[in-house]
Amino acid sequence: MKLIVGLGNPGPRYETTRHNVGFMAADLIADKLGIDFKSSKHEALIAEGSLNGEKILLCKPQTYMNLSGQAVRSVVQWYKLGAEDILVIYDDMDLAVGRLRIRASGSAGGQKGMANIIQLLGTEQLKRIRLGIGRPPLGSQAADFVLSPFSEAEWEVLRELLPKAAEAALAVFADGVEAAMNKYNC
Repeated sequence: MKLIVGLGNPGPRYETTRHNVGFMAADLIADKLGIDFKSSKHEALIAEGSLNGEKILLCKPQTYMNLSGQAVRSVVQWYKLGAEDILVIYDDMDLAVGRLRIRASGSAGGQKGMANIIQLLGTEQLKRIRLGIGRPPLGSQAADFVLSPFSEAEWEVLRELLPKAAEAALAVFADGVEAAMNKYNC
């Protein structure tokens, strides 16, 4: 069994914000697999499907970004998953809008949701897909920026990036992280 976690914030207020690109990618993966998200006891929306005969869980934590690890830890413990079974998709201010980076492991790089997951699971050995949201304008606060919507020009770029991120996430488990990095990192 494999777990793909898309990070974001719950509720309509946040649906189209920069911080929710992980949720957006998870929704596209669910569409590709023909599955729907349902509420769970893990403080998350969960969708169950399969890829090449292996069970795939999609998870959208409903704990708000900075506490994402609570939901992820609950799912990981319930399904008895190891770090090698997990992929996390999230926003990254250090990448320009439209950029995608797959990594096999590493630090959270300042992303608080990922930091909470690493802390509560006790490992940095987690595969991840970082989606670029750009830097805040000079003088803007990072918290305000990540909770702001994308511009129309940025949405044009995202319309190409998000389906690519969904494909990349499935490729990480179907083809391996190295092959996915070689094909999708941009």
